[in-house]
Amino acid sequence: METFLFQASFYLAAMVIAVPLAVRFGLGSVLGYLIAGIVLGQIMGHDADEMAEIQHFAEFGVVLMLFLIGLELQPRALWAMRDKLLGLGGLQILITMGLVALGAVALGQDWRVALALGMIFSLSSTAIVLQTLTEKRLMQTAGGRSAFSVLLMQDIAVIPMLALLPLLALPGARALNEADHGGATALLDGLPGWGVTLATLAAVGAVVVVGHFLVHPLFRFVHAARLREINTAVALMIVVGIATLMNMVGLSPALGTFLAGVVLASSEFKHELESDIAPFKGLLLGLFFITVGAGIDFDVLTAAPFAILGMTLGLVALKGAVLYGLGRAFRLKGRDMWLFTLGLAQAGEFGFVLVSFALGQRILPPDLAQAVLLVTALTMLFTPLLFILHDRLAALTKEEGEATKPDEIDDQQPIIIAGIGRFGQVVNRMVTMSGFRTTVLDHSLETIRLMRTFGFKGYYGDPTRPELLAAAGLDKARVLVACLDDKAATTRLVSYARRQRPDLHIVARARDREHVFELYQAGANDIVRELFDSSLRVARYVLENVGLSEYEAAELEKIYYKLDRAAVRDLAEVWKPDVPVDRNPEYIARARQLNRDLEAALMARFAGMPDEDAPDRPLD
Repeated sequence: METFLFQASFYLAAMVIAVPLAVRFGLGSVLGYLIAGIVLGQIMGHDADEMAEIQHFAEFGVVLMLFLIGLELQPRALWAMRDKLLGLGGLQILITMGLVALGAVALGQDWRVALALGMIFSLSSTAIVLQTLTEKRLMQTAGGRSAFSVLLMQDIAVIPMLALLPLLALPGARALNEADHGGATALLDGLPGWGVTLATLAAVGAVVVVGHFLVHPLFRFVHAARLREINTAVALMIVVGIATLMNMVGLSPALGTFLAGVVLASSEFKHELESDIAPFKGLLLGLFFITVGAGIDFDVLTAAPFAILGMTLGLVALKGAVLYGLGRAFRLKGRDMWLFTLGLAQAGEFGFVLVSFALGQRILPPDLAQAVLLVTALTMLFTPLLFILHDRLAALTKEEGEATKPDEIDDQQPIIIAGIGRFGQVVNRMVTMSGFRTTVLDHSLETIRLMRTFGFKGYYGDPTRPELLAAAGLDKARVLVACLDDKAATTRLVSYARRQRPDLHIVARARDREHVFELYQAGANDIVRELFDSSLRVARYVLENVGLSEYEAAELEKIYYKLDRAAVRDLAEVWKPDVPVDRNPEYIARARQLNRDLEAALMARFAGMPDEDAPDRPLD
């Protein structure tokens, strides 16, 4: 017990140190866990018994992860995505699995081992890719959406893979596995592979029935107690109970919990389940990745470095070729093609799960399993380099929109709106429905086409290009509204328009306060922080519900709005673009003084109120 606690404390300390550093350097949390495990593995050695003791707890993180994935997969949403899921995602899995299996057979592996390797290497890293797409704001691009569809299909495909792997077990392997686990699977002792699969299907049906008819009433009963810890206990009981039942019959606990999650995806308790389970999932899953990294035997790499690196690069090249072909078939172009191709070319964290399961079923020999783990980890470590390569190729490759000739603008209106995303749409609708006409520009051909479908006129093209602005009538316009998603592009547009038209009134959308300062220096007249007005409205509602009247809350909102805008202009005078605000003493001093002035002004508003208007509440 002392040894377990000592080793667990080291793993947790490594997690706390390594993961924030990895995220800060853009490597992602999963790679942070793996690197921490690799370092610990080299420091502490590879004691199989101690490692198994930690993994006994860590593998439960995978079970919780699959449960949460199941909660997100509502059947109706999956049906709506069926074309890309089955077409793009399904073909990627099948083609990659087939090519890897053929290659393994050609290298002398048994067909069962080759098929298991095909399953393992057909998957990509959901955790790394989704995090990177989100950080780089690429999720809404055509390449990002296609990558997400493939990743979702891969996550779903893990379940049938876990169900089919027992069919690949070598004769007598099941008995050996039961002996290693103390006879926990005795209920299915002696069944052939097809019998195990039938038992899996029967267990699936049982989980669906129990989840549909028993879990809902149980949650309603427990929820009536209104005790958060009991709700958490019930959520863990569901997961642990289903995992235990599946383990008793020799099936994958992850399979049962995934299906339970799908059954509960439409439940009114879905979000509460997610919030209760997520902290345990994150901690245990991180511990699982650390144990994977610690369990990698780098003696395998030193013994055959060229073979391992050759397998790693060969796998990346093979998956990249498959993805490139599918991208062309599904009409991806330019940087979307490179994002789809390079973003998914690695192996994934579910590969570790399948390797562990295949080892338990005696499908993969231990030496080969170590090599597979090492190759999987190396491809994941290469992923940041693949995204850097994507950025370089994207800079040299024209996007689909860029390859399309910009629209010819046949009319010029006094109001130009640059950018017609979720922000610009609201601006355009209110202005046009108030009787004024606009010229709308946007660099997304898909958005312009969608806008025209609903009867709004817009023109495709890059709003920052001088020739397009000239065609839109910049020299005659009265107002320019800059609503672009890209901060840098918005600043460039405002700066160019101000140089061309010193008399033009420019209204600009800002992402944050520092962007306000940039736009102020670029020459914008009115600058709107995209969340500022909505935040003020929320604050007003709060004040109305803690004792103030609607009039009082509205007055405070007006005062805050006016003084904050003035304060931002003052701060813009002392803001320095190349100096962080927390290292600018003049900025800090001015901000503190302005905060004091703002607070005093708000409190003085009440001091000057008549008694009947003052809030009936204590001021302490």
